[in-house]
Amino acid sequence: MSRIDQLIADLAPQGVPHKPLGELGEFIRGRRFTKADYVDSGLGSIHYGEIYTHYGTTAASVHRFVRSDLKGSLRLARPGDLVIAATGENVQDVCKAVAWLGEEEVAVHDDCYIFRHEQDPTFMAYFFQSARFHDQKAKYASESKLARVSGANLAKIVAPAPPLAVQREIVSVLDRLSALQADLEAELTAEIQARREQFVHYRDSLLTFEADLSLSLSLGERPVDHVE
Repeated sequence: MSRIDQLIADLAPQGVPHKPLGELGEFIRGRRFTKADYVDSGLGSIHYGEIYTHYGTTAASVHRFVRSDLKGSLRLARPGDLVIAATGENVQDVCKAVAWLGEEEVAVHDDCYIFRHEQDPTFMAYFFQSARFHDQKAKYASESKLARVSGANLAKIVAPAPPLAVQREIVSVLDRLSALQADLEAELTAEIQARREQFVHYRDSLLTFEADLSLSLSLGERPVDHVE
């Protein structure tokens, strides 16, 4: 029996409950700020577009700041909240979520929802990546030029709500797998880049007829077969 199974058996012997997100927390729509409000330092901010381009599952620092004097007029995510992009280019991408783990509150754009809850924030962010979430989201998404999901419809989506100890153990496993995946992707990227450089080197050498074809490849591979 895995540690997760053991924790469920000990802490949720009747099984893991599933609840609408609206019962697990509340959705708060952000408020608009514009490019003119950006400054080099001030109140941290998250724009919906940045969720797709600059943030992963969690974040503890922001990409941009807005003027501090706007704080009273904006909606702020607290540490532990989810920030959800409520607008996207397609149904598959919309509602990407990032768990805000920074120490300060951050301003959230009006094309986002803040999900305030008492669950493990990273667990909830992973749920928003799951097939179970996407299958339910597709039923509620509207699509014209952009795909959108309202806070009212997000609240209807049903999520597992295991005890916090189970959530944290699941997060630990998924974080380790995510780190392994990142390491493998980095290795593959380096390998692909090396092969590109190898190709360019031999292409240019062969086509100028200056290559010594009896030599091994510069990246440690077997010698190039003789070309007639």
